[in-house]
Amino acid sequence: MSDSGQKLPWYSGGLSFACIRCGNCCGGTPGYVWVSVPEIIQIAEHLRMEPSEFERLHVRRAERRRSLLEHENGDCEFLVRHADGKTGCRIHSVRPVQCRTWPFWKSNLDSRPAWKAAAKGCPGIGQGPHYPLPVIEAACAENGDLPL
Repeated sequence: MSDSGQKLPWYSGGLSFACIRCGNCCGGTPGYVWVSVPEIIQIAEHLRMEPSEFERLHVRRAERRRSLLEHENGDCEFLVRHADGKTGCRIHSVRPVQCRTWPFWKSNLDSRPAWKAAAKGCPGIGQGPHYPLPVIEAACAENGDLPL
């Protein structure tokens, strides 16, 4: 229990994560990379494009929202696969909040088994720097995906 009497989440001691650039979160399976209008503007500026042109060429409408386009194999079109097996992102410095806050999403934090399931597809979970509870909560708040 916290000082306020609320039950602390199972990850209250923090979690470890280090991106190992495997690309699993960015490709291989079709899905959505949600992108907001402000993010479209920021990415377009980064690519030296007009936002309307960027949206026309790189965004699709899905579920009344906007998502970055993917290649046929499910890879985000901004994912770059290198010969050494590592990956990169052509828009890394301006990537959408969904990308910036991985793996600290409600779906991954709902339970210890959910976190372990996410780790099966993300070898960086459980590795590297330790993120304390306030950092995890801030990531969830940023992506609007607050855990219970």
